[in-house]
Amino acid sequence: MKPISGKASLSVLLGAAFLMATSSIGPGFMLQTAAFTNDLKADFAFAIIVSVIFSIIAQLNVWTIIGISKMRGQDIANKVLPGLGYFVAFLISLGGLAFNIGNIGGASMGLNIVFGIDTTTAAISGILGILLFTSPKMGGVLDNTAKILGTVMLVLIGYVAFSTNPPVAEAATHAVAPTHYPWLATITLIGGTVGGYITFSGGHRLIDAGITGQEHLKDVRRAAFMGMSVDAVVRILLFLAVLGVVSMGYVLDPKDPAGSAFLLGAGEIGHKLFGIVFFCAALTSVVGAAYTSVSFLKTLFKVVERNEKLTIMTFIFVSTCILIFIGKPASLLILAGSVNGLILPITLAVMLFATHKSEIVGDYKHNKLLYYTGWIVVLVTAYIGVTSLQGIAKLLG
Repeated sequence: MKPISGKASLSVLLGAAFLMATSSIGPGFMLQTAAFTNDLKADFAFAIIVSVIFSIIAQLNVWTIIGISKMRGQDIANKVLPGLGYFVAFLISLGGLAFNIGNIGGASMGLNIVFGIDTTTAAISGILGILLFTSPKMGGVLDNTAKILGTVMLVLIGYVAFSTNPPVAEAATHAVAPTHYPWLATITLIGGTVGGYITFSGGHRLIDAGITGQEHLKDVRRAAFMGMSVDAVVRILLFLAVLGVVSMGYVLDPKDPAGSAFLLGAGEIGHKLFGIVFFCAALTSVVGAAYTSVSFLKTLFKVVERNEKLTIMTFIFVSTCILIFIGKPASLLILAGSVNGLILPITLAVMLFATHKSEIVGDYKHNKLLYYTGWIVVLVTAYIGVTSLQGIAKLLG
């Protein structure tokens, strides 16, 4: 594939960065951030900072090896250990399908808040997701959708954060010296930010765009930094918006902590803005989950590669049908969440092993700081995965 350069290259880099960031910023991201802020107050700033550092390490390692090798995650896994790529692809696709059900439900909730549309009409959200992939220029649509909706989220959340007048100085102090160290929240955030398919979404997009090889290593790493920066800024702004509300003595609705924060902080207008943000967050996550899940299958199964767009649209269609006819399958989401908690340590470990295989990286020498800090992230996220196995116990119990 011919390398991309100039303005087009910057556009694709931004698209890959926003695809990764907006894949991470889904309905669960917003509810999770609001709930933790409600419970931990300013101490949650510490969890955000630590999780961002760990997430940057994971992203830089994964994107670097993908870029240098010019191979997708499943193909690298198969080179490290034959058959492992099929196992990883199955895990990521299963998790992507299950979470897409929740994402489509989240998009429907957003439409309900803004327009009063019944949340059972999830078909609208599914159709919108499918329509995005009908364009003959799928890559450009992916990039522009992620950038536009991601920017909308940034602006609207920033407006609400400004409206609630949060105690920024207190948050900054607690970011480095919390009253209590919120380790559980920290490891949960790491899994939610770079767990499952999210780590690979932007990297696989760069492969499709032809931005690979050692000559593009700086571009690949720049895109990874940009993606994590967008993710971090949105999370910090959302944290500050909610912190401003709870600092005024309000107690958030445990059933809808994020929505109630916007309502209490900026009135009915704020609640409508929340609906728009929630819809954008959900729809971009639908796109990211479908695209990345299928990208893990297309080099393993030729029929998927020949019909990539149709497979992506079918993926979204099946997710929508499950939501409409079965409802929100809590058991499936618990199982998928448990599986997703195990994916990052497995895939990151595979990438780190790959740095020693010349048939994958050639004569490239991986940065030692990235390598060793990468193993620290593997150990921490492995702990997350072991903890998440409780979800499977609940499912089977």
